[in-house]
Amino acid sequence: MHDIWNPWHGCARVSEGCDNCYMYFMDGQRGLDPSIVTRNKAAFDYPLQRRRDGSYKVQAGELIRICMTSDFLVEEADAWRPEVWDIIRQRPDVKFFILTKRPERFAQCLPRDWGSGWPNVMLNVTCENQRRAKERVPLLLATPAAHRGVMCAPLIGSVSLENAAPGCLGRTGGIEQVIVGGENYGGARPCRYEWVRALHEGCVVADAAFAFIETGTYFEKDGKTYHLRSKNLQAEQAWKSGLQHRGRPIRWNLHDPLGLAIPEQELWVPPHEPWCATCGSQLICNGCVRCGLCGRC
Repeated sequence: MHDIWNPWHGCARVSEGCDNCYMYFMDGQRGLDPSIVTRNKAAFDYPLQRRRDGSYKVQAGELIRICMTSDFLVEEADAWRPEVWDIIRQRPDVKFFILTKRPERFAQCLPRDWGSGWPNVMLNVTCENQRRAKERVPLLLATPAAHRGVMCAPLIGSVSLENAAPGCLGRTGGIEQVIVGGENYGGARPCRYEWVRALHEGCVVADAAFAFIETGTYFEKDGKTYHLRSKNLQAEQAWKSGLQHRGRPIRWNLHDPLGLAIPEQELWVPPHEPWCATCGSQLICNGCVRCGLCGRC
């Protein structure tokens, strides 16, 4: 996946959302120990890697998600994280999405020149239920950042962000984006329509971006439980629910290493295929590169 950067791999479970972790499931299928955190040598400097013609593999304006098979703030990666911050520092023309279940470590893990936050970095926390929202959202809001988001995936219980931190949604509240998805793989727990709808309504009122990316394997609506085995079908049904909201545009203020603004026409425009029109991830996607993983290209 061209929009994912995994400088390290492996993690330790810390909360309920980790119980059926997809990374643990996939590593288990390959006979690997997912609790061992290892540096990914081949991909460690991915944003700085170049093609034969000298151009960056990651183009200006792209959105890169970091540590999707680990946690950006996992303790075992403390020795490597400064190098990753330095790589991000060298690519102020790229958007970086950082997700963690360990926001209590932000204060000790941010770079010294972080200031009020880098304009091309969004800090995100996972909130799988109300308990974790109450713990993590206030910590996220207490951390200086140019952009903040919440990921309720896997959503395994009702979540009210307003109850976790009153007034937190929207540009003035601090949280610009909310992503929601159900659970997959072994032991998947059901996701309920009313949980998703409540989060969606809060984002609409605050004009924060909201993306319902997938239903999960089991989705409950109007007293019925639907079993959706295909992730393509899950994404399609999430889009058809109508629970998407583009929200107020996020201002990333990208620039080149010299501090000069990059002309709009030179920024990455996510390429979309016909099947992207009904995908739940459409609003937050970095674009289709016809990798073949979805089985549609």
